[in-house]
Amino acid sequence: MAQSKIALITGGSRGLGKNMAIAIAKKGLDVILTYNSKKEDADAVVAEIESLGQKAAALQLSVDNTDGFDAFFEQLSATLSQTFGTDKIDYLVNNAGVGIHAAFADTTIKDFDALVNIHFKAPFFITQKALPVLANGGGIINISSGLARFATPGYAAYASMKGGMEVLTRYQAKELGARGINVNIVAPGAIETDFGGGVVRDNAQLNAGIASQTALGRVGLPDDIGGVVAFLCTDDAKWITAQRIEVSGGMFI
Repeated sequence: MAQSKIALITGGSRGLGKNMAIAIAKKGLDVILTYNSKKEDADAVVAEIESLGQKAAALQLSVDNTDGFDAFFEQLSATLSQTFGTDKIDYLVNNAGVGIHAAFADTTIKDFDALVNIHFKAPFFITQKALPVLANGGGIINISSGLARFATPGYAAYASMKGGMEVLTRYQAKELGARGINVNIVAPGAIETDFGGGVVRDNAQLNAGIASQTALGRVGLPDDIGGVVAFLCTDDAKWITAQRIEVSGGMFI
């Protein structure tokens, strides 16, 4: 039996990351997901993936602590060998993130540094350190936001990090293309999850307002995003690279 391809997804224990992980497994890939603190949530996702007939594993990773990255990749290599019988992953999904809402005038250095570390520095160096274990012909999927295209007050710092990731994606695609690695970035619109305190999901007025500004007439759901990321983790998407793919139902067009 042929070895299943393997995707590594950061922040795969809940929200969009969980949805992505399960959607990727439904495409017939094995999945390694990382979690920050909630091991039980991560283990539940592993069990769900295993119920689909795929292998899965969960590893702890604090993406805001670059000092821990080397130890994480040592653990990853051990897990690849012991659980999956290989030394390579095929896809890397840089999903882990947090939402910090603050007006530009009120953004603190502490919050800015947190956003830089989690949304830009982490995916930059996690991807760099993943290069030796990322198979030639594989792929990288970064995550942006509709907020990098349209401006909604309160997200100046967050969206700026995502804008940086969009530029980085093009550079990665250019520099890794010789290895047959494609690199794309998916930009969700407003989604009903617990992200940012669940404000889009739980604030009916905000939810209705976003829906009225969206071509397809509703706010996004996790299922709207996971399948797109999963598609990018297949050979069907191998000729797509350096692209920003917005998945927003047509917000603010």
